[in-house]
Amino acid sequence: MAGMSARVTVAIAQARPRYLELEATMARAEELIREAAARGVQLLVFGETWLTGYPLWLDHCPGAALWDHPPTKQVFARLRRASVTVPGPETARLGELARETGVVIIIGANERVDAGPGNGTLYNAILGFDQRGALALHHRKLVPTYTERLVWGPGDTRGLRAAETAVGRVGALVCWEHWMPLARQALHNSGEQLHVAMWPTVHEMHRVASRHYAFEGRCFVLAAGLLMRTDDIPAPLTRPEGDDLLLRGGSVIIAPDGSIIAGPVFDRETLLVAELDLAHIERERMTLDVTGHYARPELLDLLQAQQVAATQARERSNGGA
Repeated sequence: MAGMSARVTVAIAQARPRYLELEATMARAEELIREAAARGVQLLVFGETWLTGYPLWLDHCPGAALWDHPPTKQVFARLRRASVTVPGPETARLGELARETGVVIIIGANERVDAGPGNGTLYNAILGFDQRGALALHHRKLVPTYTERLVWGPGDTRGLRAAETAVGRVGALVCWEHWMPLARQALHNSGEQLHVAMWPTVHEMHRVASRHYAFEGRCFVLAAGLLMRTDDIPAPLTRPEGDDLLLRGGSVIIAPDGSIIAGPVFDRETLLVAELDLAHIERERMTLDVTGHYARPELLDLLQAQQVAATQARERSNGGA
């Protein structure tokens, strides 16, 4: 933290991607990055799988989650073609934009693996580029939720840490990972100051989880929501009737004491901008620090607790034999 500015300007880009159109979505991302840079933004966050769209059709289109459903297979093939590889031309371009503008970029992506372990798998990924343009953060959602398992594989722990950037230590989780206590603690332990929480829509329970995360971790949280309209659902899937927003945004920026700084904003595109005082983190740690005086690792050792439980289970089993 030496030499780091105590104040940083951050923003959430709540905007519709060009659904399943990778080149057009990359062009839209560049527009938003340059607009944010012109407004003095130092950290810009995009939503979950913003490259190039969340597979909401699994839950909103009749038959989409059925076995061997031809329309779903066609759309899934489009999703694969519109996914990014890491490294790849899209990550190279995002790195160039981060370096050129000086903006730290955190963006959700459908990631496709084309070689090596996991070859052929799609992941719900978070990609973070620091001010030098380096890929400083690469996280894959640990457990795809419910119907998402038809699209994405389970992730790993290599991105379960905060990355050092010009704006502070930045970490990120996707959606229901915010209800995984050990995943949260891993990021807290890495000294996270700015946390990116990606959700399809930041509705009430998602705000509860995001505010709890900020309060527990004594960090700022940028909870990013998506916008998706009925007409974004691609053919040949059967769309729901109407022309409504299926994903409504709800992006919000939260302080380390759980209070709301900006938002939530629903139903419209916006750059949600806020100036943050990182010294707020230090003030809040006086009362709660789950990696410090509130950790008590000498009492709450998970591995030791598991070993004790296993021993007790064996003793009960032997006693009942």
